Amino acid sequence: MIHYDVAVIGSGPAGASTAFNLAQNGISTVIIEKETLPRYKTCGGGFVYRGRKNLPFDISEVVEKEFRKVDIYLGNKLHFNTEREDPTITMIMRDAFDNLISEKAKEFGATILENHKLTGLRFEKEKIHLETSQGEYTANYVIAADGALSPTAKLAGWKVDTRKLIPALEYEIEVPAKDFERLSKEVRFDIDAIPYGYAWSFPKKNHLSIGVASARRSKINLKKFYKEYLDTLGITEVVNEAQHGFQIPVSPRTDGFVKNNVFLTGDAAGFADPITAEGISNAIYSGNLAAEAIIEAKKGGGQAGDLYMEKLESNLLPELKTGLWLSKWFYEQKTIRNLVLKKYGQRAAQLMADVFHGDRSYPKDAKKRLLEKVKDFVF
Repeated sequence: MIHYDVAVIGSGPAGASTAFNLAQNGISTVIIEKETLPRYKTCGGGFVYRGRKNLPFDISEVVEKEFRKVDIYLGNKLHFNTEREDPTITMIMRDAFDNLISEKAKEFGATILENHKLTGLRFEKEKIHLETSQGEYTANYVIAADGALSPTAKLAGWKVDTRKLIPALEYEIEVPAKDFERLSKEVRFDIDAIPYGYAWSFPKKNHLSIGVASARRSKINLKKFYKEYLDTLGITEVVNEAQHGFQIPVSPRTDGFVKNNVFLTGDAAGFADPITAEGISNAIYSGNLAAEAIIEAKKGGGQAGDLYMEKLESNLLPELKTGLWLSKWFYEQKTIRNLVLKKYGQRAAQLMADVFHGDRSYPKDAKKRLLEKVKDFVF
């Protein structure tokens, strides 16, 4: 039976970046992937710059488009934009992007097992037995990087899902050349294009990624609001479209991220940004933290699980906690929000661009500072 120091389940950004960092540091690592790479992955494909900075290699070969300017609309009333020297949002297709990171991990010695579906986990002494559709393997650590559904988390003992998952609907569409020429120059977010949420238009190399997401966990006719958003964009004809519905975990699990040397990362842990629902950057970040914890533990720096939790609690978890509060206020207190944005909207857009670039995180005193702004309009 083949043994690895670390088995990574899933070849998405969280899993592949974890494997890359581990392999680069001489730790025997296997990526267990249920499909054949490259494989399509439902995702808007807007990769913010702070995530790009966390990758130690060039990704230009898989970049579809880059946008230094981002436009934010609030109906027909308010419009803000930000522009930076570095690309705020890089457009990617996840099949090529995920495969690139996996191949980089492979260059440092990581093994990739494709068409291997994880079917069971057994915990015996210091080893974890991984049963797959094509055989059994053992590892000292397992990284659950298998997305929002995360079968690995369930197999490892997380029986109750404490994350908040919100509904989203994305379409990869082709439009007439005239419309594509017009829309391909702008990446945009339209707040309130869907109740308690937003719509997006992400231009790719030859098509558009258009979608809607609601920050409220409830039944909603996403397709209806997608059609209305096409009208907003002035699209009257769709040449071709592919629909993809999915759920995005926008709050961390409340019952821990490590059990029996199984580590949760990315969407499996619930690390997507609560305000924007962007998950790629935090997937990479959490994967890096998991790798760092295991590397330090191997050097005698402590228990890997404890180290991972300390790293999460240092920055990521406090940021997500603040983001959750801001998200609830932003999407549910629309009247007050609009009054605040009318005066401070451009500044807020610049602050969000800072977050996208990794120049700041959501402030820990956001609630206090925001309430001070609201008082300007109430009293």
